Order: sequence, then C-alpha cells, then structure tokens
Amino acid sequence: MKIQRVMAQIAGSVLALLASQVQAAEIKVLASTAVKTTLEALAPQFENATGNKVDITFAPAAALKVKIDEGAAFDVAILAASVTDSLAGSGKISTPATTIAHSGIGVAIRKGAPKPDISTTEAFKQTLLNAKSIGFTGAGATGAYLKTLFEKLGIADELKPKLKPLQGAAGEAAAIGEVEIGMTQISEILPYTGAELVGPLPPDIQSYTYVSAAASAASKEADVAKAFIKFLAAPAALAVIKTKGMEPG
Repeated sequence: MKIQRVMAQIAGSVLALLASQVQAAEIKVLASTAVKTTLEALAPQFENATGNKVDITFAPAAALKVKIDEGAAFDVAILAASVTDSLAGSGKISTPATTIAHSGIGVAIRKGAPKPDISTTEAFKQTLLNAKSIGFTGAGATGAYLKTLFEKLGIADELKPKLKPLQGAAGEAAAIGEVEIGMTQISEILPYTGAELVGPLPPDIQSYTYVSAAASAASKEADVAKAFIKFLAAPAALAVIKTKGMEPG
C-alpha cells in the first residue's frame, strides 16, 4: 500500500508538471502604436496572473495589416477596427473581434511653447495656417483623415509647404522640436514628457479610432489568445486604458 501511495504521489506530480507546461505558453501579438502604453502596462499583469508570456510587436495598423497579408504569424491582432474587419473578411482572424478602446486625435506642441488656440474649428484652422511646420504619421487612419480634413477646411494647398509626414511618432517629433505642431492619437502623445497635449480636435471635426482585438484563425495558442483578449476587455483594465489617453470600448 505504501508503494501504491508513493506511485500515486509521483503520478500526481507528473500530471501537475504536465498541466503547468500545457498552461504556460507564449503568444505573439501584433498591435497598433495607439495602444502601446496601454499594453505595456496590461501585458505584464496578464503574464503575472497566468504564467503565460506576451510578445508584442508595435507598428501602425496599416503596416501590420500588410505583414499579416504577407503571411506573418501571430496569435492576437489589436488594430483599428476597420483593419480587423478587413482581416475577418479575408479569414485571417477568428470572429467576432472585441472592441478594446477608442481614442480621438490630439494636437501636440513642445513642452513650454506658447499654447495655440484650437477651441473651435475656425481657431484650429488659423492655428494651422500660422504654424511653421505640421507633422503627422503618413501611414494609418489618422493621417488619411487629416488629409481629408485639410481639404474639407479649404486649406490643403496652403498647408502643403509646411506639412511633414513622419515615419516616427508625431508626439516625439513635437517633443524634440522637429515640428511645431504634431497631430496623432492622444494616446500617442501622452508618453512623451517633452511634448504637451494642447487638447483634442474640436468636436465637430474630431475623428475617433476604435481599436479591436481578435485571435488569429491559425493560432496554435487559441485559448491563451482568447484569454488575453478577455483580460483586456475586463473591468479591471478600464482604469489603465483611461490613464493612457483612451476611452474603454
């Protein structure tokens, strides 16, 4: 009987070890730069709670979509909702996607510089016309919207000489004085201590980008991927999302 008890204990230990090996996994996440600071705060919490690892690659959503279309492997995509919708249509992700957060476009300047008036659409328009240089990231939904907005406001031609499409972050460009005014998602301005958020665009011309998460249709860690998405949408994550310049849902 003693031998049987010992064997049972050994068997139990082996099963526990195997269970821990099955549960512990690493998932690859492709995420928009709009949620960079949010995920940098939340991913470690998920890792500590579950023992799983989260490997995140950040880039503009449009650039990540190209990588996915070209066959890049991933477990979770956290991108602009329009992009995840497109990926769902092509069968790249499992559906439905879960909306995580949304963010509006903000105006950034170098910290300590005179704060321009953007309180109304007309004031915003004059601020752009008076600026020496204006920067925004060319790739992605925000850049496309701003180009359309300049046309709508009738100032596209006047702004052409001072527009500076950026490869990097608009918040950083404003922080180091590369541009006088930077425009991007508010969540992409707040991380740069040398930049100051003037404020969001006036309500009548504001555009919100909704970010949603979905698991890859080819993920080998589908359960962990879905658990991570559920974690990001849980009430405990809401406070973090708000502190990072975004709104839940």
